[in-house]
Amino acid sequence: MTRSSLAVVVALSLVWVSAACTSPNHAQDEQDLRQLVKAQTEAWNAHDATAWTRDFTDDADFINIVGTVFQGRAEIETRHAAIFASIFKTSHAEVTVRKIRFPSEDIAVVDTVHEVTGHTGLPPGVQNTEAGLLRTQMRYVLKRTQKQWRIVVGQNTDVKPVPKPQAPATGR
Repeated sequence: MTRSSLAVVVALSLVWVSAACTSPNHAQDEQDLRQLVKAQTEAWNAHDATAWTRDFTDDADFINIVGTVFQGRAEIETRHAAIFASIFKTSHAEVTVRKIRFPSEDIAVVDTVHEVTGHTGLPPGVQNTEAGLLRTQMRYVLKRTQKQWRIVVGQNTDVKPVPKPQAPATGR
């Protein structure tokens, strides 16, 4: 091997090692994000709006199930305190993480499925997905700030019930 060939091999090896050392290992991040979802689920089941909004940034945006936008953690908390005191007062949520993506090292997108039972009503235009079960898809965009994941944007969308088959029209 010539000196120039050796120099190229060494240079490429250093680039490969450097890239391997700087690419993030998201295993711990995924664990942290799953813990955040678990804590938020526990807060929902305790009907604790302060705990439920704890991981939102002060300037977060949240789009609720009917499309209303709440701006800032304080407004998100106030709205959740109201629903925890009324239609979701006796509700229970089971939340499953469907997917976690990392568009960049300090940004995460977390998609979850929420199955909520025990509610005493639903917002106008929202209906149970199945008898007694409200299923929603939640998407959070999170940013790592000072080694902690914080929700900057959230959107909750209800899963509509499967339409009932209609009888075929008769021609006479």
